[in-house]
Amino acid sequence: MFFTITHDQVHFHYGSKSWQYSSNEIVELGLLKKKKSYLLENGIFIAITAIAYYCMVFSDVMELYYIVPTLLCYTIIIIYRFHGNIDSEYYVIVKDVYQNEIRVKIKNLDRPLIGKQIDLYLDQEFDRNLQLQKSNT
Repeated sequence: MFFTITHDQVHFHYGSKSWQYSSNEIVELGLLKKKKSYLLENGIFIAITAIAYYCMVFSDVMELYYIVPTLLCYTIIIIYRFHGNIDSEYYVIVKDVYQNEIRVKIKNLDRPLIGKQIDLYLDQEFDRNLQLQKSNT
């Protein structure tokens, strides 16, 4: 279990990251899905295209020796791009009443379990708020 929830405290342990808050201190607790950026792959693709274009227009290579390395590089980039099927990164985000924000990156395999634990916390927090409102009226 990544979360340990008691009636007044929330403890979180994931890898080397750990924190603990009182239930009254947490303003927001949730999962953040961030799309993975392919800036490196796109940059390499553009650079290889520019080099191939330069060789085609400005060099004296008549036998088109630059085509094979260019196609080989394109193949490597495409294999690298589509080898991993992970398109998103997930983070656990905690905002507290002191305007602090903790962001912990989690593995994709752990996301469903952590999501269920966050839902459990939010359900308990909702029930706690309902009981507080009932006792105030």
